[in-house]
Amino acid sequence: MKGHVQKQLKVAATYMRGGTSKGVFFRLEDLPENAKQAGQARDALLLRVIGSPDPYGKQIDGMGGATSSTSKTVIVSKSSRDDHDVDYLFGQVAIDKPFVDWSGNCGNLTAAVGAFAIHSGYISQQKLENTDIVTVRIWQANIKKTLVVRVPICNGEVLETGDFELDGVSFPAAEIEVDFIAPAEGDGSMFPTGNLIDDLWVPELGSFNATLINAGIPTIFIEAQALGYSGAELQDDINNSEEALHRLELIRAYGALKMGLINDISEAKSRQHTPKVAFVSKPKHYLSSSGKPVEAENVDLLVRAMSMGKLHHAMMGTAAVAIASAAAVPGTLVNLAAGGGQRNVITFGHPSGTLKVGAKARNTKQGWTVEQATMSRSARILMEGAVSVPFDTIK
Repeated sequence: MKGHVQKQLKVAATYMRGGTSKGVFFRLEDLPENAKQAGQARDALLLRVIGSPDPYGKQIDGMGGATSSTSKTVIVSKSSRDDHDVDYLFGQVAIDKPFVDWSGNCGNLTAAVGAFAIHSGYISQQKLENTDIVTVRIWQANIKKTLVVRVPICNGEVLETGDFELDGVSFPAAEIEVDFIAPAEGDGSMFPTGNLIDDLWVPELGSFNATLINAGIPTIFIEAQALGYSGAELQDDINNSEEALHRLELIRAYGALKMGLINDISEAKSRQHTPKVAFVSKPKHYLSSSGKPVEAENVDLLVRAMSMGKLHHAMMGTAAVAIASAAAVPGTLVNLAAGGGQRNVITFGHPSGTLKVGAKARNTKQGWTVEQATMSRSARILMEGAVSVPFDTIK
């Protein structure tokens, strides 16, 4: 074939797992010049890297894994704030639409951001000396919040292997502790309506009791029983039912409207990442997706959460913060499902197993707020080098 052969554009990148998610990580300074700023060029680059939009829903021509947990991108830079180490920007890439959602955080990948910051040379050598745990302070640029990640190291390098097991991840790794500092939205109450339980009216479906919370990520909690569910459902039980997906998306859209996240119901389609919708129930025995039994006496409650229109295979890290925060406030649907009372630490069951999370809540003149939420994750580099995209991706 005659003519000029145009090579692809190569961009330095690292493919990482963080918690039960994985994504493509970039240093801001390694992006092409016109993608260093937010806008169309950046979105076009990330869409092509991940392989979206894909009408087949497989992301075959990109790095995405065709699920909400694996269609993610991260941009990290040296922090512009004196009291933080790095700035972290998260882009949730839609699978079948040309859309990158910048409205929220990924709590699972937060653990990987801490490790990536060390791998990428953003943490001073002095901070890495004479210690086996490095504390990385992260400014989460999407939601304007502080995250503190404690990363284990050995001889100045990130320790990735270990015996910490995380349900939803096949292999053990080194444990990374993540603190979400003041995860509630704004300076006031984390309950946007001022109520612990609201009456949420949804056309076609009627009214539901709902706890609407802004902590970690905006989340709508519904009782599983009100939806006709047991709370022990696995992915196929929900994701193979168009009727179930339609109902839950309607609840999400009208919940977003009641929370003030959108001004018109039509806007929900362009805000897929937030809010989340989750349903809760009291503890009961079930078999997780791996076949591992989850005993009722070993959990405080069960939670199933939707992410980008599908039931999540485990639990989003930011939704786990919302669960911990809601559980810490007596009288929410989450707290009542866990047995009520003051609860600073809970263990909940999800489709892949269980997760332990903690939160410190207090009631102020402005309403309930959470000082800090904590959970353990792990992270590992899967591949590093460069991703390739056609030159005409970003014009």
